[in-house]
Amino acid sequence: MPDELRSPIKHHLVLHRIDPEQGIRRFYSLMIERDLFGTVRLVRHWGRIGTNGQELVEIHADEIAAGQALEALAQVKRRRGYRDL
Repeated sequence: MPDELRSPIKHHLVLHRIDPEQGIRRFYSLMIERDLFGTVRLVRHWGRIGTNGQELVEIHADEIAAGQALEALAQVKRRRGYRDL
C-alpha cells in the first residue's frame, strides 16, 4: 500500500510494567481496528504477563477520535510507570 494511503494513526501499542521488588509484571495493549461493518474500534487488553488478561472494546466515530483516545490512555499508563515494549 502506498504511504499516502496509509493512516497516520498508530494502530497498535503495547506497554509493560515490570517491578520485581513489588512483584509487578503487567502488560497493557491498545489497538485500533475496523470490524466487518466498518466500525472503528479501540481494543484495550490488559493483565499480568503470562495470563489471558481482560479486554474492553470502545466504539469511536472515526480513526482520529480512536487515535486521540489511544494516545490519552497511553499517556496515563506511562505516568503510572508503564513503558513501551
